[in-house]
Amino acid sequence: MHPTVVSVHTPPTPVIVAPGARVAFLAGSIEMGTATDWQAALISELGDRDVEILNPRRNEWDASWRQSIDEPRFREQVEWELDGLDRADVIAMWFAPETRAPITLLELGLYARSGKLVVGCPDGFWRKGNVEIVCARVGISLADTWGSFVTTVLRALDNHSEAPGLEETAI
Repeated sequence: MHPTVVSVHTPPTPVIVAPGARVAFLAGSIEMGTATDWQAALISELGDRDVEILNPRRNEWDASWRQSIDEPRFREQVEWELDGLDRADVIAMWFAPETRAPITLLELGLYARSGKLVVGCPDGFWRKGNVEIVCARVGISLADTWGSFVTTVLRALDNHSEAPGLEETAI
């Protein structure tokens, strides 16, 4: 039996991960005002698993931030996400059909060969064929319904052994 979920981390808060902690990053559709908060729904499905959750959905997101390396708040967000993706043991990636999710497509490409991805891409996502082909090519678990996505994420977390860590990891 696992203890309760340790914590959910969101940007811009720095993340300190305990030694040996399992870390899941919730990559996927976020488009504010368009995408449903699937991250909250997945977190509620975790039950009593001992997992550190990295959720990039930022409550105080400001769409006026310049999309530039020179924009400090924008850069902080992107670097928080990249650091979290690098540290994650499991990356749960959901492509909501009502969104375009260009950054999620970018992240799929960046982490396709990492062995960390569990992808959910239901019918209706505008680039589902591309997602299917990438997943098939590199052997990524691909779910086409929300229920099968949740089941696959939970299985990936349960099957991921807690690696012994020597020190805390800051993200």
